[in-house]
Amino acid sequence: MIIIAARIGSALLLAAMALTAAAGVTVRDLNYRNGDVEIGAKLYLPEGRGPHPAVLYVHARRGWDAEAESQVRRLVAHGLAVIAPDYHSPRFIPAWPVEHDPATERDVELAIDALKKVPEVRSDRICVAGFSRGGYHAVLLAARRSEVACVVTWYGHMVNPNAPEPVQVYRYAPEIEKISVPVMFIVGEEEQELRRIGIRRAYYALMKRGVAVELLMYPHARRAFDFRQDQREEEKLATIDAARRAADFIKAALRR
Repeated sequence: MIIIAARIGSALLLAAMALTAAAGVTVRDLNYRNGDVEIGAKLYLPEGRGPHPAVLYVHARRGWDAEAESQVRRLVAHGLAVIAPDYHSPRFIPAWPVEHDPATERDVELAIDALKKVPEVRSDRICVAGFSRGGYHAVLLAARRSEVACVVTWYGHMVNPNAPEPVQVYRYAPEIEKISVPVMFIVGEEEQELRRIGIRRAYYALMKRGVAVELLMYPHARRAFDFRQDQREEEKLATIDAARRAADFIKAALRR
């Protein structure tokens, strides 16, 4: 199902701001190891005793920063527990790397095992939320790990970043053919054309196989609409609405 988001009013903005401000969030370190490499991660817990529905947040190519944490907190405000690993710093990867380091795939994956040691969350069924390049990690995990019960990507990269140009333009990751769990794609209408094409191809590949899939597209929303420093009013509203819809989607999938 393709949803073109519309009629997002100012009341939604005010209500979401109040929700975010009121939500009491507990944050603690939850570091773990991949062999000799220690991966730093933050665990965000919403109010209440739990066990809470759990999300593995995979940051974008820009790395872990204040904007990434804002993305996490928008999900936590809706009652989701989130583990957020910084998978760049342990391997001295600078912000905005061009190449993809395959070693980071296991670094991210082991966050699923780290969640199993957290009594406040339900770790047998989790969702992976991937932003931009983090969307590629989300695809891999959905194909590899049985604990992954759903995927949500914000303007996600749907192909191996190291693949040659023809693959980048005309293909999607082969792992998409192995996904059977519900998937939600979130993207701005004014996202880069190549990225939108990749997302559409992945969407129809999943639909063809009967996988539950949604594509949520926001009019007048540009590349990375949810953390731009020059956000339009429409992008501010889209940011809040996307977090709400994603949280509802995740909760529904994890209840199954």
